[in-house]
Amino acid sequence: MHELALGMPHVTVDHAAGGRPVYQVGRKSFIFFRNPRPDAFDPATGERYDDVIVFWVPSPSDKLALVQDPDTPFFTTPHFDGHLSVLVRGSRIGELSLRELTEVVQDAWLSRASATRARQWLSARRLP
Repeated sequence: MHELALGMPHVTVDHAAGGRPVYQVGRKSFIFFRNPRPDAFDPATGERYDDVIVFWVPSPSDKLALVQDPDTPFFTTPHFDGHLSVLVRGSRIGELSLRELTEVVQDAWLSRASATRARQWLSARRLP
């Protein structure tokens, strides 16, 4: 995931509390690693997840598609209602194929990059 995020153009890495990486494009985060929070926890033990990664998504329908698909490890919490992002535990990232993870990282970057940067990146790949 780190290689994919850093492979996108104009990416910088900031570090949040606890040294957790925040991947940014144009000073806008597109992927970040959360500190343990009360809204994401193990239902059996009540222990807060310490490996939650947040990915921005392009639209509410993209978010819904990811979190409602039982074949993906993506989820959300009430804290993220109305926020264009999905969550995944780092311990479950291996459930995604490289292709799936690449698409999620690219979509996250595209959702936060400037229109010019996004257009240039898409054009270079001959994508719409």
